[in-house]
Amino acid sequence: MDSVNLNLLQTVIDSQKEFIIIFHDDKVTLTNKNFNKFFGISSVDEFNSNYLPFVDNFISHPYYFHKEKMAKTESWFDSIVKLPEKDRIVSMLTQNFEPHAFSIEIDKNVEEHKIVTFTDITQDLIKRIMIENNANIDKKTGAYSKQYFQQIAKSYEYAANFNEKSIATILITLPNENNNELTTFVNCFKNIIRQDDMLINWGKNKFLLVYLIDADSNAHKMLSKLNNMLSIEPLKEFNLELELKIQEKDENIKSLINRI
Repeated sequence: MDSVNLNLLQTVIDSQKEFIIIFHDDKVTLTNKNFNKFFGISSVDEFNSNYLPFVDNFISHPYYFHKEKMAKTESWFDSIVKLPEKDRIVSMLTQNFEPHAFSIEIDKNVEEHKIVTFTDITQDLIKRIMIENNANIDKKTGAYSKQYFQQIAKSYEYAANFNEKSIATILITLPNENNNELTTFVNCFKNIIRQDDMLINWGKNKFLLVYLIDADSNAHKMLSKLNNMLSIEPLKEFNLELELKIQEKDENIKSLINRI
C-alpha cells in the first residue's frame, strides 16, 4: 500500500472510537489511536515488541474468551469466530492495569489480513444480564421479578467485581399494596434512577433497588437523592420508607440479600 493510501486509512481508523487493529497472521500491522492510548504505546513496532503473542493480552477468566479456550490446532481468530456472537468477548488490561471488556468482530475478507474491531462494553456488562424478554418483568408492577434477580444475582456480583465496584441495596416499603398504586410508583421511580440500576418487586408492598457503587459514600448519596425526591410530587404521595444496605468487604451477594 502506498503512503497516501496508508495515511488515508490511518485517518479513517483513528476517527473510530472502537479499537481497530489490522493483523497479518498474528502480527499487528496497523492500529488506531484509541488502541495505542489504551496500551500506552506510540507505534505498532512498540506494541509488537512488548505485547505479542496477541492472545496473551486476553485475561484468563471463565466468563470470557482467552487462550486456554483455543483449540490447539487453531488460531485465536478461528477459535473465537466459532462462538455465538454474544460470546465473542475478551477482557484486556489498560496500561494502568484496569480491566475492560470488549466484544470482537473479525473481517477476513482482505487477502492475507484480518481487520479486528474491539468495542468496549465494560459499562454494558450489567445490561447483558438484564432483561431479554418480558418473562423477567413482574407483570403486576413493571419492576424486575424477584425470581429473575435471584437467577442472575451471581452474574450481577461478577459484573460488580469485574468493574471493581460494590453492591448497594435500598429496601423500599410502601404503606399499602394497591396494584394501581404499585404500577404508578414503579413508573415514577424508574424515571429517577439510572439505566443500570435494578428495581425489583421484593414481595407484598416492598421493592428493592440494587445498584453499583465506587465507594460507600456513593450509596449514601443515592439514598439522600431519593429522600429528597420523596418530598416532592409525584413520589411524595406514596409515603415511602427507605432502608440502605451496603455490601461489606469480602461479602458475597447471597449474604447481602440475607441481611435485607
